[in-house]
Amino acid sequence: MGVVIGSAACCVSETAAADHIGGYALVLDMTDREAQSYAKKSGLPWTLGKGFDTSCPVSHFIEKASIADPQNVGLWLNVNGINRQRASTADMIFSIPYLISWISHHMTLEPGDLILTGTPPGVGDVRAGDHIDCGIADLITMAFDVESRH
Repeated sequence: MGVVIGSAACCVSETAAADHIGGYALVLDMTDREAQSYAKKSGLPWTLGKGFDTSCPVSHFIEKASIADPQNVGLWLNVNGINRQRASTADMIFSIPYLISWISHHMTLEPGDLILTGTPPGVGDVRAGDHIDCGIADLITMAFDVESRH
């Protein structure tokens, strides 16, 4: 799940963090493991493993009021109709208020900034031709086919 910042946040406390949330989005943080592995072995930056075309699909904006408790929302992802990830934001290592507070102490968050909150267990390979569908509870879904860029 992604958190969309609604108002500037600089050095905010965890208790004030929610005041800076504008809304949410469904976000997939994809990784090209082959490019990442090559970069690691070659002593190169991992940028191409995380920042390739279509590496971070983002849904449309979800109003803040649509998610009563962002720390207890179900997330799911299927590949070719088989469930790969099913978890809750309650299982996150860092809470959303903590993330906003921590980040805001290192850089100012601006309206429209998007914070990716983490990845549930179940990460695995996808290949060209695979179909991915995913969602946040019953609020929003995304679906797309994996394509090869070569």
